[in-house]
Amino acid sequence: WRRRTGLIINSYPAGPKVKWILDNVEGARERAEAGDLLFGTIDSWLLWNLTGGAEGDAGREALHATDVTNASRTLLMDIEKLEWDEELCKEMGIPMSMLPEIRPSLGDFRTVRERGSLSGVPIRAILGDQQSAMFGQGCFRAGSAKNTYGTGLFLLLNTGTTPKFSENGLLTTVCFQREGERPVYALEGSVSMGGSLVQWLRDNLQLIPNAASIENLAREVKDNGGVYIVPAFSGLFAPYWRPDARGVIVGLTRFANRKHLARAVLESTAYQTRDVADAMVADSGVEITELRVDGGMTMNELLMQFQSDILGVEVHRPKNIETTATGAAFAAGLDHGFWDDLSVLGSQAGDMKVFKPKRDKEEVEGLYRDWKRAIKRSLEWEDNEDEDLNF
Repeated sequence: WRRRTGLIINSYPAGPKVKWILDNVEGARERAEAGDLLFGTIDSWLLWNLTGGAEGDAGREALHATDVTNASRTLLMDIEKLEWDEELCKEMGIPMSMLPEIRPSLGDFRTVRERGSLSGVPIRAILGDQQSAMFGQGCFRAGSAKNTYGTGLFLLLNTGTTPKFSENGLLTTVCFQREGERPVYALEGSVSMGGSLVQWLRDNLQLIPNAASIENLAREVKDNGGVYIVPAFSGLFAPYWRPDARGVIVGLTRFANRKHLARAVLESTAYQTRDVADAMVADSGVEITELRVDGGMTMNELLMQFQSDILGVEVHRPKNIETTATGAAFAAGLDHGFWDDLSVLGSQAGDMKVFKPKRDKEEVEGLYRDWKRAIKRSLEWEDNEDEDLNF
C-alpha cells in the first residue's frame, strides 16, 4: 500500500472513510454498485456544482473530476501511474464507478455553468490544501520546503519529478502537475496538534483569554522551566505514527506556573516540526537550508524565532500568510497565461520577514534531547494490558 500510494494505512485518507460509509450507511453500497452514488473530495464537489450540478447545464453533464494532488491523498491512487488502482479499490470494497476522473492540477476544468455571477469563468487549477500552500510559497525547486502552522502542522519538501518513499514515517504525495508535464512530488509530515494545542490551553485549561495572548504570557519567563508538553491527544502522527501514545506534561516542579505551560505549548510546536524535518533530511539526503512558513500561528514571533533556533536554519515568513489561497490563484493565472512561467511567480510572493538562529548549538541540542525524552514517556499508554507495575 505504501509503495503504491505513498501513504500509511489509517483512517486519515478519504478511502477508508468511503469504505466506512458503504459498510455502515443503509443502502449506500447498493446505490454505489448501481452507479447512483459518486465519491469525491471537496474539490470534486465544488467542480461538480460549478459545472452544472445534478441537473447539468446547457446540455452538458457536470464534470466529475479531481486533480492528482487530491487523488494522491485517498489511499486509492497509484502515485506513479497517476491512476486509480483497481486492486486497491477492490481490496477496500469501493466500486471504481464512484471515482472522479483524475486530471493534472493545472489545466482545463471547463467553465462555470451559465448562471450566477461567475457564469462562463474558466476553471484552470485544482490543488490540495498543502500543495497549494507550496505553490503560493514558490517552492518549485527540489529541496525547497514550507511548513503550515494551522490547527495542525504540515511540512512539505519538494523532491522533484521522482517520488521518494519514506523510511522514516513520512508520506509521499504529488505536489503539483502541469498539463503535458511530469508531476512534481513531495515528502510530507503531518502533525495533528499545532494551533489546536493553543486552543486547548485557552478552552480546556482556561489559562489564556484568547490565542493571541499566549505570546505575551510566554515571554514573561526566560525559558520553559524544564516543562515539556507532548500533545499526543489522539496518538502521535509523523514521524512516529504511534496510536498508543497519549498527551503528557513532564518536568513539573513547584516552580512551574502557567507562563511555563504557555511557553511549553509554543515550544512543542517547534519540536514537532524538527522531528519531521529531521526525518525528511534522512529520507531525501537533502539538507533544508531555509524554511518558508505560513498559517495563523506564524504571527507569533516568539515561536518563529524559537523555530529558527531549534532547526538551525532561517525561517522565512511572507507578508501574506494565507498562501493556500495565493497558490490556487497563482496556478490558475499561470495556466491561463496571466503569468508566463514559474520563475515569474517566485517574485510574486512579496517581502519576507527572516528569523535567523541565535542560540548556541549545544544549548539547542540539550533542549531537543529532553523533548525526545518526553516523547518516550508518552508512548504505550493505550497498550497497558501486560504492563509490569512492580517498581
